[in-house]
Amino acid sequence: MAYVIAEPCVGVKDLSCVEVCPVDCIHPREGAEDYAQVQQLFIDPDECIDCAACEPVCPVTAIFEKDALPPEWKKYTQMNLDYFKNKKK
Repeated sequence: MAYVIAEPCVGVKDLSCVEVCPVDCIHPREGAEDYAQVQQLFIDPDECIDCAACEPVCPVTAIFEKDALPPEWKKYTQMNLDYFKNKKK
């Protein structure tokens, strides 16, 4: 996993990052079955190519390289992993 979406995205779900992602690895997309049920967007660690295109366009500074994630938001690494783990079952 290279990038993680953290707490500033909760309740915001701005789609700027989705629009610039060259591999469509940020989910759920607007209109997806679970879009209304989740509080934030997530980056698929298996699809992300570590291009960093999403990081500078996030208007709430919610996207971090995993190693640069603030300590108080470390739990979001597992939350991103869990979102996709549950999807791929």
